[in-house]
Amino acid sequence: MSKTLVQQAWFLTGPTAGGKTRVGVELARRIGAEIVSVDSMAVYREMDIGTAKPTAEEQAEIPHHLIDFVPPDRPYSLAQYVEAAEGVADAIAGRGKEILFVGGTPLYLKGLLRGIFEGPKADPAFRAKLEEQTAQHGGAWLHRQLTERDPTSAERLHPNDTRRIIRALEVFKKTGRPISDWQKQFDLGLEAEACRVFVLDWERETIYRRIETRVDQMFGAGLVDEVRRLLERTPPISGTAAQGVGYREVIDHLQGKTDLEEAIELVKRNTRRLAKKQGTWFRSLSECRFVPVQEPIDPVEVAERILAMAKSTENRAKDQAKDRS
Repeated sequence: MSKTLVQQAWFLTGPTAGGKTRVGVELARRIGAEIVSVDSMAVYREMDIGTAKPTAEEQAEIPHHLIDFVPPDRPYSLAQYVEAAEGVADAIAGRGKEILFVGGTPLYLKGLLRGIFEGPKADPAFRAKLEEQTAQHGGAWLHRQLTERDPTSAERLHPNDTRRIIRALEVFKKTGRPISDWQKQFDLGLEAEACRVFVLDWERETIYRRIETRVDQMFGAGLVDEVRRLLERTPPISGTAAQGVGYREVIDHLQGKTDLEEAIELVKRNTRRLAKKQGTWFRSLSECRFVPVQEPIDPVEVAERILAMAKSTENRAKDQAKDRS
């Protein structure tokens, strides 16, 4: 996205299970906005329970975009998301509405704020060869290939994230430089007060309790049956969609690798790890302003506090402009 659009839009993010959806609806109501999802799993149709999408009532009250528009058997990339988000944002602005991005996928957020490195075109033959070798030697082997060539990316990417590992190796082969080097040009961002990027900031133990409650609710709502349907559909769930926390653990359970109790505990553990990783990402982005929240969260109060923070920044900017003139 252009820096101008970044400065015009609103962004609300935070850890998984952190109440972003409800606060986002309240904030959108107050500023006259339409909401654009920033969630890499919410893009997929038929994946509802494990993604905790906004309810039908919430989507009816405030228009939501980039939810439920990709079949679960198809991969979906960061570049595709950023292109789609830019188009949606332009359309919302054209209707005279505010743009509010809501969601917790850090890579999507960074792509919106700072752009992305598109890199060289795909090499189908190279990818097919690596996929064949991975099937033969395993994901750990593929991850070692990346560690030898681009340790920075290897540390960032999960060993099971085959698609992104292959892309990183492809970029290295075609350019002779690690993809992490190419991406450094996007490390510089705006100052926090030059934009409106707000992070719901929870104490760690509190967000962990919320995560455990949400995971129990998901399994109670039928997550296992949802994943079973995704595996049985034709074509079945894609490797990209299957990497979502909650989905990959249940897939292992359905394939007999774990019992149900183990699967539930693994989802809780991996979701806690995801929340910790999200916090690290948000603190690495200069654009972010942190909004402390606690239980019981009051979405109305939090939305009002975010508005007050934004207003205070605008007033300081006006005063500084007066001083310069």
